[in-house]
Amino acid sequence: MTVAKLLQQLTRPSAPAFLALFTLDTMARAMLITVLPLQAYTLLGDAQLVSVLYLVASAFGLCASLSVPWLVKAVGRRGAAICGSLCLAMAVVLFGVQALWALPLGLILQMFGGAAITICLNLFVLDNVPKADLTRFEPNRMLLAGFGWMAGPYLGIVLSERLSPWLPFALSGAISLLLLGYLLLIGVPRANDERKDSGTGTNPLSFVRRFFTQPRLTLAWLLSVGRSAWWNMFFIYAPIYAVETGLGKEAGGIITSVGSAGLFTVTFWGWVGRRNGIRWLLVLGYVATAVTSALAGLTMVWPYVGAALLIASAFAASITDGPGNVPFLRAVHPHERARMTSVYSTYRETGRLSVPAVYSVILLVFPLSAVFIASGATMLILAHFSRYLPRRFGRDQRTA
Repeated sequence: MTVAKLLQQLTRPSAPAFLALFTLDTMARAMLITVLPLQAYTLLGDAQLVSVLYLVASAFGLCASLSVPWLVKAVGRRGAAICGSLCLAMAVVLFGVQALWALPLGLILQMFGGAAITICLNLFVLDNVPKADLTRFEPNRMLLAGFGWMAGPYLGIVLSERLSPWLPFALSGAISLLLLGYLLLIGVPRANDERKDSGTGTNPLSFVRRFFTQPRLTLAWLLSVGRSAWWNMFFIYAPIYAVETGLGKEAGGIITSVGSAGLFTVTFWGWVGRRNGIRWLLVLGYVATAVTSALAGLTMVWPYVGAALLIASAFAASITDGPGNVPFLRAVHPHERARMTSVYSTYRETGRLSVPAVYSVILLVFPLSAVFIASGATMLILAHFSRYLPRRFGRDQRTA
């Protein structure tokens, strides 16, 4: 693709433009992914209370995300995406207050805004990217996300610790507004809004029931929940691990940033999945993540060894990111895209909710190392469920 053609595609609704939008969304969130848990830890002074805070905020965020289909119906997909980016910008204002009362409100706005943007961008992709090209689009999306997840966590900590506590929030808000401006620039059409969807009504419970009566969609959601939950665990508890073991806050940012560099391998794993199918690839990724996560917990008494294993576990988790959302995108029916996508996208909020819900209980009884051991056990369960995918699922016949 020539530079001129790429620039032309970046100014209209196309795969490169949607990749750019996903990347901006990732950068806005990654900037704060380690800053927020450490801010909560500073304000509350206890890892278990941080878990409770995230539990409450995630519960409200999950409920809010289920209202996105109503928002889409009222203002259209483009309007819902604009609303989502504005919510992200308002969230960082609350984070910048650095007060306990503002933190949960900011988390709820951030979760709702992220859900609205994710749902709308996935719908734009389904409308504009051919289904046969999704196994190429998703690894490219995850590769570009790798830049944000690698640089964002460490950059956020450095800006907060060395320059000013409000600076990462200001930069994240600026990126959210840039996302909004770019969305308006490319002019995503309104023609593909809710008129295509039929048969599920406007009651969220009706399309939730419809979603979970379809085994392929249920399996795709379950695997994504587990993947999201592991990354949430990593970004919340790896920085706390660094502080509790005496490595320091900046070390927490380094662990999460270097671990996120594993996302640069997703194009390779996506290629492997297109050639051989994604079932065995997911089994491999989940088993490798399980082993390294559990070892990180068992070796916590040696901080540098544990930190290295946490980074290794993040690289292993990146294998499961290679297929991305392909199991869902290949399974959803065209006439149900909007409502089924709204349910599927709750995997992010469900992952955020399940992590503090489970680990706040675990931390009442066990030390922090138990979090990583429990995460390893969860990954083994997901490796088992991955075996239910068809053997050649996701295989690109053009590369066979």
